[in-house]
Amino acid sequence: MPSAHPPIDLRSDTVTRPTPEMRRAMANAEVGDDVLGDDPTVIRLQETVAQIMGKQAACFVPSGSMANQTAIRAQTEPGDEIIAHADSHIIHYETGAPAALSGCMIRPLEGPAGLFEAASVQDALRANNSHFPHSALLVVENTHNRGGGSVWPLDQVAKVTASARSAGLKCHLDGARIWNACAATGRGPAEYAAHFDTVSCCFSKGLGAPVGSAVCGPASVIARVHRFRKMFGGAMRQSGILAAAALHALEHHRDRLLEDHANAQRLATGVAGVPGVSIPFKVETNMVFFDLPTHLGPAAAFCERLKAQGVWMLPTAPQRIRAVCHLDVDASGIDRALEAVRQVASQLAAPTSRQPA
Repeated sequence: MPSAHPPIDLRSDTVTRPTPEMRRAMANAEVGDDVLGDDPTVIRLQETVAQIMGKQAACFVPSGSMANQTAIRAQTEPGDEIIAHADSHIIHYETGAPAALSGCMIRPLEGPAGLFEAASVQDALRANNSHFPHSALLVVENTHNRGGGSVWPLDQVAKVTASARSAGLKCHLDGARIWNACAATGRGPAEYAAHFDTVSCCFSKGLGAPVGSAVCGPASVIARVHRFRKMFGGAMRQSGILAAAALHALEHHRDRLLEDHANAQRLATGVAGVPGVSIPFKVETNMVFFDLPTHLGPAAAFCERLKAQGVWMLPTAPQRIRAVCHLDVDASGIDRALEAVRQVASQLAAPTSRQPA
């Protein structure tokens, strides 16, 4: 029977709904026309996030993908090559945009949990030869989605970006969940951003705003980002309504991210107790990945059974499931999710009765 409770939606931290306070901030937002450059709330958001990141300027864009892609386009030329981890978001979840929008190849690196070493960057650099693409940009994703929400240590960030800069590359931080990395480490966003020319950050993931990301960097680069935002169709009009939500999130929702991290630990501990289930990544922030044994069936079918119990998770591989904690799910919701996982696993593990031949 379907659950009588509202669903526990752990598919992503993008599924959050604006809080009543956030809705009031949106309703009361002063607006203008951002395409004409005079929306005061957008201007305030851009100034605020640039200051937080320690950068000269920022551009408000509709999505994390557009943030990454405008930053790439602003710092590369067709035929260039981008160095990034093989599990990066820009490779798997942005619809081939580096090739389609910027004409760039990607040189994928390997490393545990989405991280790599400075030596790997050096090995990936192309010689200055007309036969080869031009190594132009290093991209680091922090936290790293497909790495289990892993956090880059700041000293490792410094080493890989220094390695890239020694060869003349620009550096971009895909910081969609940089807020989670900062909550987990106690580091400020500007401490990470200082090692990069540009940094993207998302307001609609851990911070719970309905829409929006930003690209931060030098004023000359952000001017190009603005131009490519327009070219890619991302310019908005009275977007101060959305910027107000992002400002509210920056002010009120960053400190509470540790609650999501604690809930992820709670979930991971419980799931690890289900016979046969394994946790492939250390749980560092708000994401929990777990792998099913084959006798529990494929991840997609397992998630369908969970959904019937009122718990929504996301299959990300034939036997792998992702659950992401966020501000709409509290500790009691995690307990309900765990009970559903245990029930479904128990049902699937039970031997079927057979009639004698």
